[in-house]
Amino acid sequence: MDYNDHSENIEIIFQKQIDLAQKLSQETFDQQYKRRVQNLNLLEKIILQNQQNIRDALMKDFKKPFEETDATEIIPVLTELKHNRSRLKKWMKHKKVKTPLLLLGSSSKIMREAKGVVLIIAPWNFPLNLAIIPLISALAAGNCVTIKPSEHTPNISKLLSEILSEIFDSSEVAVIEGGIPESQELLNLPFHHIFVTGSPELGKIVMTKAAKNLSSVTLELGGKSPSIVDDSADIKNIAKRMAWGKFMNNGQICVSPDHCFVQANIKDQFLKAFTDEVKNMYGHNPEESDSFSRIINNRHFNRIKGLIDEAIENGADSVLPLKFNEDDCFIAPTILTNVSLDSKIMKEEIFGPVLPIITFQKLDEVINIINSSPRPLALYMNSTKTKDIQKVCQQVKSGAFTVNHNIVHLFNSNLPFGGINNSGIGASHGEFGFLEFTHQKAVFYQWFPIAASQFITPPFTDLRRKILYLVQRLF
Repeated sequence: MDYNDHSENIEIIFQKQIDLAQKLSQETFDQQYKRRVQNLNLLEKIILQNQQNIRDALMKDFKKPFEETDATEIIPVLTELKHNRSRLKKWMKHKKVKTPLLLLGSSSKIMREAKGVVLIIAPWNFPLNLAIIPLISALAAGNCVTIKPSEHTPNISKLLSEILSEIFDSSEVAVIEGGIPESQELLNLPFHHIFVTGSPELGKIVMTKAAKNLSSVTLELGGKSPSIVDDSADIKNIAKRMAWGKFMNNGQICVSPDHCFVQANIKDQFLKAFTDEVKNMYGHNPEESDSFSRIINNRHFNRIKGLIDEAIENGADSVLPLKFNEDDCFIAPTILTNVSLDSKIMKEEIFGPVLPIITFQKLDEVINIINSSPRPLALYMNSTKTKDIQKVCQQVKSGAFTVNHNIVHLFNSNLPFGGINNSGIGASHGEFGFLEFTHQKAVFYQWFPIAASQFITPPFTDLRRKILYLVQRLF
């Protein structure tokens, strides 16, 4: 199929979804609820039936261990499905709100309705999780959905297309495979909402495209999420948790600890505990470990290696032996000390298995450094000092704030997952994701025959001026 044919199919699918969305808006509340629950049930069933196929596809794409696929892809999706299904009727219900006394004789409510036809652009680092969880929210909110999975993970993208086409007609859920041309074609269409997970650079492109059609957007972006370890922290536990969070998925996680500020008087103790945990998890030769995935492709391999090389040229030291294998897209877990704040690795999101360590004396130093950079997606504070924890939480703006752990906040569907400014716009997961795909329509009903407005309409006689004055004094 050539691109022109594919482009025509995209437009046809889009129009089919527009037509269906209009029909769905005519359903009763009970019909909408029944259909949405049925869609969630179908999605759960097809995921369960294809668990091994999902594991195999991700292993082919970038050697993602089966256990890691279960923990970070399949289980979060199934958890999110159950969370949405059990709360959906409550979320869908119209919400009555108070009407001010000035508008006596009327009533008000908020009607939650589907936005219509939405586009989800999924990334390659968690290609199932970050395609299906937004899909769950979009279907729960009653939308028709087009998904554009990443071309960098062709096996899972193909599988997604196959399994979703088994349970949904393309008028309700469609998967468009391909690369940049297909993405551009999709972004030129007037979707009612666009949900994107990716880099801040991608976010800017999407916002520019969306502005032409005034499409609303949710941008789940990234950035440099810092971690802070002070001298009150439980070093052994924090080292274990951070090694897990940093090197899971080979560091290719938007909320992975990007770099770590360690109080100077515990630097050596922390480094020993951290390196010990890395060896415990991946052995002395991580390239032979069946628990360590790979960089997604050669382009990203060379980008990350270039960051490491430049940092070392500027005086950084590697705590563990450096090891690279471009043919296998392998970079060993890397810990750097004496890193210059002016080096590229401290300016760009790493998105790989590299942790720069920066020492500090006083907490204010760290707060000033973080606040001088774009706002992060996540901020991690490892400490038992309540006042310092509160200080960092209040003085540093971030998408999320986690104490004495990392990454795990995204597994709680009761919390919003999202960034702020450079790290994102909007939120996902649970009711927050449901609301991203929902239009909250204001509904006002004047049921009493006499309305307050008739006493303040022209002509403005002396009597009506007195009424306006009285209203101003009373309300």
